[in-house]
Amino acid sequence: MIAETVCSAVAAAGLGIAAVTAYRKRFLAATRLVAYSLVPLGLVMTGVVDWLADTAFSPTAWAGFGVLGASWLLFAGTRAVERRRGGTGKERGEARAARQREAVAPSASAPSLGPGSGQAKRPGTAPRADAGDDFSDIEAILKKHGI
Repeated sequence: MIAETVCSAVAAAGLGIAAVTAYRKRFLAATRLVAYSLVPLGLVMTGVVDWLADTAFSPTAWAGFGVLGASWLLFAGTRAVERRRGGTGKERGEARAARQREAVAPSASAPSLGPGSGQAKRPGTAPRADAGDDFSDIEAILKKHGI
């Protein structure tokens, strides 16, 4: 009962201030004040204020908030442990496989500098079939820009 009265008084005061602001030709600020003033009135009309007042004095509601907090702490704790370990068992296996692929990929995808460049030939790499195709995309970009 008191909460509804206070919210209604706050809304009325805000609307009065908005009227004075509008009288001073500051319509944007007045509109913003009207919007803020209508929030407590809307909360009273929807029953949120009654619900909050009942919740604030209910031991069951506070126990529920405690359970929700404990749940959040458990979720956060398990995420921290996962990050520290590097993920779950399945995720660790996938990460290990990705590291093995990365260990193989750099040597396979190294740029070919062509014969006689002074670079030692790596074992397991095949020579390129056509060296003219290497620069075809670069030539297309240069032609596009008129160079």
